[in-house]
Amino acid sequence: MLDHTQLKKGVKIILDGQPYEILKSMPLKKAQRRVVIQTKIKNLINGNVFDRNFHQGDIFEEAELNKFQVKFLYSHKDKFVFCEENNPSKRFDLKKEQVGDIANFLKLNQIVDGLIFDEKIINISLPVKIQLAVQETPPGIKGDTAQGGTKIAILETGAQISVPLFIEPGDLIEINTETSEYVRRIEKK
Repeated sequence: MLDHTQLKKGVKIILDGQPYEILKSMPLKKAQRRVVIQTKIKNLINGNVFDRNFHQGDIFEEAELNKFQVKFLYSHKDKFVFCEENNPSKRFDLKKEQVGDIANFLKLNQIVDGLIFDEKIINISLPVKIQLAVQETPPGIKGDTAQGGTKIAILETGAQISVPLFIEPGDLIEINTETSEYVRRIEKK
């Protein structure tokens, strides 16, 4: 069992019989009251994200999630279709709301972790850092650092992120999937 002080980013708990992941956690003390933990939590089944405060004395059960390898096959409208890594006939799909922002970094045939709760596939998770190729970016003009030395790049998945001026189309870069930010260049074109 977890108490309210153990609610940190990444911790998975059960509320009202459903698994939730803590996205943000911040202690808040109000005058002479006790400490309140302000959190932003995500329902791992339906993808809903909302703010919730927890008080001293609140106790939670830690969510037991099992992981297994799945392959991303394709997306159509707001559905993302996956299959078991070695068995393409065993398919399942998730809605865009469930997958969340990491959907921007999914590429065809990519192997990711599927999450199982109560013997049911509820979501997927990506590694914190992944490598993607830059597909398109405007040329960087020497001396153009008025905007902090960054420009927008379109990745092979269609996601748009801010990158340094020296990044060119064809470069392989590392992305932090939690913050959607550029980390480093892996391979120059």
